[in-house]
Amino acid sequence: MAIMAEHEVVRVQRRTVALLAAAQVFGGIGTGATVSIGSILAVELSGSGAWAGAVATVMTLGAAVSALPLAALADRRGRRAGQVAGMLAALAGALLMVLSVVTGVFVLLLLGAAGIGAGTAANLQARFAAVDLADAGHRGRALATVVWAVTIGAVAGPNLIQPGAAVGLAMGLPPVAGPFVISSAGLLVAIILVFAGLRPDPLLLARELAGRAGDAGTGTSLRPTQGGRLARGMRAIRGSRMALLAVTAVVGAHAVMVGVMSMTPLHLQHLVEGAGMPHAGHAADGGALVVIGFTISLHIAGMFALSPVMGWLTDKAGRTETIMLGFATLIAGVAVAGFGQDSTVAVAAGLVLLGLGWSASTVAGSTLLAESVEQDERVVVQGVSDMLMGAAGAVGGAASGLVLSGAGYFGLNVLAGAIAACVLAGAAITRARAPRNSAAA
Repeated sequence: MAIMAEHEVVRVQRRTVALLAAAQVFGGIGTGATVSIGSILAVELSGSGAWAGAVATVMTLGAAVSALPLAALADRRGRRAGQVAGMLAALAGALLMVLSVVTGVFVLLLLGAAGIGAGTAANLQARFAAVDLADAGHRGRALATVVWAVTIGAVAGPNLIQPGAAVGLAMGLPPVAGPFVISSAGLLVAIILVFAGLRPDPLLLARELAGRAGDAGTGTSLRPTQGGRLARGMRAIRGSRMALLAVTAVVGAHAVMVGVMSMTPLHLQHLVEGAGMPHAGHAADGGALVVIGFTISLHIAGMFALSPVMGWLTDKAGRTETIMLGFATLIAGVAVAGFGQDSTVAVAAGLVLLGLGWSASTVAGSTLLAESVEQDERVVVQGVSDMLMGAAGAVGGAASGLVLSGAGYFGLNVLAGAIAACVLAGAAITRARAPRNSAAA
């Protein structure tokens, strides 16, 4: 097709961001519902508290495992194909969650979490789709707009327990299955939006505008194997100091956030029960779930609601400076939650700060990554980054249960703070060595 005029590209970019944002609103519901009640369902269905972190672990592991294949699919066929494939996996996962509650089969719960993890990977890659056509001065804000759109669905997810119970009862299902029925409906809407509306594909159009149409939608990009793509992406990351910082920031922030957040529902459940608040044994009932749902909603709001501000800071203050601000906020969050572990208010405040720190680090780190490698390597590098991000979350979710058992909630926050402090120090060193006139700096 003929090369577009600049104003037409701007129009396509605006429409792309708006459509991706709309899809994120509906697609984010499943993640929020899984995070809020996943650990409690895991304990109930498995019969052991040792499996409390299993859902968070499998979900983040599912995101890690699917990140590179989804990126490879996007590299071959465009962003639309990668997005639709990931959300279809999430839809299947949400339906498996319903089936696990109905049958009481723990393995189905884990399989459902893996599917929702694949949807999380697609949600993460949507932020990169937002910057395929963006100019350098607005990349942070375009990326942050799509991240922000997750707020509505993700914050609604943890609060679907009561309306979800009504839906479940109306359908003849256990009440706790209801939130996942609502999640399935939201994911179906998101799939239709992306499949029908993401045209032209932003990645394929960006390549065409750059004179690389031969690599866009043909079979020529099938030549790298998955292992080849991983090695290629790692080489590109190691070859750029700023790309290495970007990946370290994104991965480190996610590990810290998931590690603390995944064990907070269990900690709050014990706090509320210890305080004598009403709690029934069933996962759909009890005062504990009200506190948990509200706290996780605040945390997710911290992760996404102010992402436009983080995008503005990324564009105006600088990528590295915003990363440093994010990790300083993460340290503040774990300090508040750890030292205030006996107060539900302090834990909630710490979780909000944790979400804000994750937001700043992820928006700035993702923006920095998108501009720190050559265009031919970007999609693969982005897939590798998300794979490592998911792997870090999986390790954090798995290890957090062991740390909680051995060192308590305070010890878990101390360890998370130490990891954040190391990344902050690395970012400060990189910033000090970077040229003052560097756009990436």
